Amino acid sequence: MRYFTSFCWLAAIGAAGVVHAQTFRTDINPALTYYQAFNTAPDLPRGDSDFLFTNEWRGQKLPDRFGELVSRYDNEFRLMSQAAQSKAACDWGVDFSAGPDTLLGHLARAKTAANVARLRAMWDLQHDRQADARKDLLNALALGRQVSHDGCLISVLVQFAMERIVCETIAENYNHFTPEIFGELANGLSAPPARGTIANAIPMEKTFARWFVDRTQELQAGNPGNDARVMEGLRQIFEHAMTSGDSPDTNSSWAQVMAASGGTSDGVIKLLRDMDPLYDRLQTVETLPLAQYEEQMPPLSAEIDNSTNPFVRELFPALQKLRPREFSAMADLAMTQAAVQYKLNGQAGFNSVANPIGQGPFAMQRFVFDNAGRGFELSADYAGLGYPEVFIFIEKDGPPFLVFGKNAGKAPAP
Repeated sequence: MRYFTSFCWLAAIGAAGVVHAQTFRTDINPALTYYQAFNTAPDLPRGDSDFLFTNEWRGQKLPDRFGELVSRYDNEFRLMSQAAQSKAACDWGVDFSAGPDTLLGHLARAKTAANVARLRAMWDLQHDRQADARKDLLNALALGRQVSHDGCLISVLVQFAMERIVCETIAENYNHFTPEIFGELANGLSAPPARGTIANAIPMEKTFARWFVDRTQELQAGNPGNDARVMEGLRQIFEHAMTSGDSPDTNSSWAQVMAASGGTSDGVIKLLRDMDPLYDRLQTVETLPLAQYEEQMPPLSAEIDNSTNPFVRELFPALQKLRPREFSAMADLAMTQAAVQYKLNGQAGFNSVANPIGQGPFAMQRFVFDNAGRGFELSADYAGLGYPEVFIFIEKDGPPFLVFGKNAGKAPAP
């Protein structure tokens, strides 16, 4: 009992800051530490959560209540920092054998952590704690990269969203970082774990078809000589997997499966296996640079759209539209790196960062908001999402405006 009490006392004074020098293991699977971090995140009452996450804080002097609430995440971010320094591979321990019912609850926690990092950085920068802001943002970036390592497509998309949150925070607070901190940001932006890609996630999408084949074969084994019962079981699985249950669209899709398969489970298996070469071709096209992608994707998209295989028409349309989001994410991070280098090394530093989806450096022009010069705008000469790919970096405080997206340069919605 005496030893336990002493241990708890030492832990308490360490947490209080009395013990400053500490080491921790870097050989632990970082996912385990991230899960621990998520478990320490506060469960804020609805009023506090709404106050923190639904108010527009840009351009405001943050109140003390704001600072008290973001400080409740200190333990989560301490553990995130430990996880970011781990040398072990990140394995989230996700079992994808449940197919479309696989739970990925850690993704929402990770994205929330990125949003909290943004708020904590705003608070720290208003109180001249730039190193703390830099640390939280880079740890959020590292977490974003790690969530994509399960090879799942939705995880890659969450990674893109988290990267953008970090880049947006740097752009909005560009004038509040010193050259020293910019140097640390430059190193950190170039050093996180490797980015997950759309192409790398295609094999996991391909396993969905294999999962459906496995369920079909299980039904066949359980209902020998009764293919009608097998097909009824497949209908139920299909409707559940497509998440639209008894909707007319799902019923229509199943009717197309019945017609294309000849109404047999062996026919369904053939339809599913026939998709394998198309997945492989899509993966190849998703790896191409922008110019080659824009040349080769249209004929592949036309083939997908005109396919007589109902599973292709059900599963592929969303997949073929994701690469532009990846190009956008690549450009946004590179524009942030270019802006950081511009602060550190002027035009030469800016020119040292190439546009990953174009030729040479990004375009730069001064940005004016409400008749006042507020900073500069970088553009990537790309509009794959339906609007110009730009990022605005604020050099002078004033009324808030959006720094990226289709409404970049406009005031936030009230």
